Amino acid sequence: MTVPKQITKPPFQNLLELRTDTAKPLYQQLEDQLTRLIGDGTLPPGTTLPAERQLAERLKISRATVQRSYNALRERKLLSAQGRLGSIVQGGGARLHSGMDRLKGFTQEMQELGRVPSSRIVERSVVNDRSIASIFGRSSHARFLKLVRVRSGDGIPMSREVAWYNLERAPDLAEADLSGSVYAHFAALGLPLTRCDQTIEAAAPTSEECAIFGFDAPVPCLLIKRRSYGADGDMLEYVEGLFRGDTYTYRLTLTA
Repeated sequence: MTVPKQITKPPFQNLLELRTDTAKPLYQQLEDQLTRLIGDGTLPPGTTLPAERQLAERLKISRATVQRSYNALRERKLLSAQGRLGSIVQGGGARLHSGMDRLKGFTQEMQELGRVPSSRIVERSVVNDRSIASIFGRSSHARFLKLVRVRSGDGIPMSREVAWYNLERAPDLAEADLSGSVYAHFAALGLPLTRCDQTIEAAAPTSEECAIFGFDAPVPCLLIKRRSYGADGDMLEYVEGLFRGDTYTYRLTLTA
């Protein structure tokens, strides 16, 4: 049996050809060629480019040359800074325009936007918390599952979420595999979420969140607080999610 060869794309820097026998400066050549690769989709929106020093070493040019090219592309809104991790390709539609017309979780949202969702659990514990119990309208002795996750789309960290779940209504969540969609688990338990109350406000990331997003300095973010309810009106989830503001926007459609 013949196994077909797997076709792999060459690293994008192998597609760059910087010449020294022309009057055009190297930084301008690099800017022009990156613009072309972004424009033809070779570097699609959301792609992370190497940090300036890394790309300079790979191309055997000065870091100042790469820095000048990157800065020009940022001014043209084709790149956004991602700190020491590099820069993210913006292109014509790099920002994620998420609709707010219906209740959906992060996993479904990323899938609808054409991204591959993934999660990394940072903290998971069963807790008693009087403040959270008050939000849920439960006694101070109520038990909740606290879940802290970094949510990514196509491998790029998009949000850091801190969520609490009502274990009185869904005790099976305490031991469930929650690497995917928690909402799918609620549905499987016969407790589909039917509505939510949500607020969105501007917020600055903490030093921990800057490290997660790869920011050298705080960048304005969106803090989304959500209270989600089941069909009987009982509150099942409270979540506070910080979404990066350089690639994420919310879209509203208003009618008279």
